[in-house]
Amino acid sequence: MLSERRRHEHGQTSHTAEIYAGGGPRSHMSHRPEVGAGVADIDLSNRTALVTGATSGVGRETALALGRLGATVFVHGRDRDAGRSVAAAIDDGGGESVFFRADFAEVDTVRNLADEARDRTDRLDVLVNNAGAHFSEGQLTPDGVEKTFAVNHLAPFVLTHDLRDLLPDDGRVVTVSSEVHRRADGTFDVTTLDDYDGLDAYARSKLANALFTVGLARRLDGPTANCCHPGFVPSSSLWRNASIHVRLGVGLLARLPYRLVSGFVDTPATAAETLVYLATSPDAADVSGRYFSDCEPIEPSAAATDEQLVRDVWELSEELSGVSWPS
Repeated sequence: MLSERRRHEHGQTSHTAEIYAGGGPRSHMSHRPEVGAGVADIDLSNRTALVTGATSGVGRETALALGRLGATVFVHGRDRDAGRSVAAAIDDGGGESVFFRADFAEVDTVRNLADEARDRTDRLDVLVNNAGAHFSEGQLTPDGVEKTFAVNHLAPFVLTHDLRDLLPDDGRVVTVSSEVHRRADGTFDVTTLDDYDGLDAYARSKLANALFTVGLARRLDGPTANCCHPGFVPSSSLWRNASIHVRLGVGLLARLPYRLVSGFVDTPATAAETLVYLATSPDAADVSGRYFSDCEPIEPSAAATDEQLVRDVWELSEELSGVSWPS
């Protein structure tokens, strides 16, 4: 279906969503996440995966790995040129890809992305909710929601809702959380910028990712839902909106030789291992509602599995987004 559309760029669609089917030079990597995750022999032919935030960092490595395993990969991001590059690498490596450009700060653009994806397939085997951001200064989106929460949590909440009926019985939803979620205190006042702290806002959104996974696993009949901590990746574009001090610090770590920092710093490729594992491994096929790190389930914070918080964040997300999930 996609081969006829390769190397063709469609015009701008509503709500800034754009589609590009790529072709071009192959990307060379010294480390492949599918090897590290122990799934290099998995065949994803005739499978379709959507990876959000796939134009750089962990998302890019995840998309490339799924493409090498034979999947048709829907690549999402905001940067057109970076999206073309990832799509080109997937296509040239023998896979197929489509690039979708969409901003995740508003519910309407997320829903439009879902509509565009639905136009391209009637089956979505893997949904990787990877897109994320960290903002040092507080901002409210046009929807009136604190921007970190909107991009990191509300967007995957809405996107998964709109694509849920495309997931087959063996489908998988993988949502990227973070160990920083342990910093969050379980309060979710996300319609005001009072006493805003960028790291606290990020931690709150990552706790919401974990709570969403618990609630989602209970609502999906067949498909699995898990979340993970990919690792600390200084080279990630996640930090592009952080304070100057944070950017300088992670920038320094990103420039140090990996052998000096490998004990606590990941490259995008090593960080992508857990995402690829959850998306493909037979060992994860019947696991749902869990939090993973280094391809192993671990216990998140107590707040991340708190029954009342699971319900409260779900209800808040429905209220803020205007979508309603079946009970």
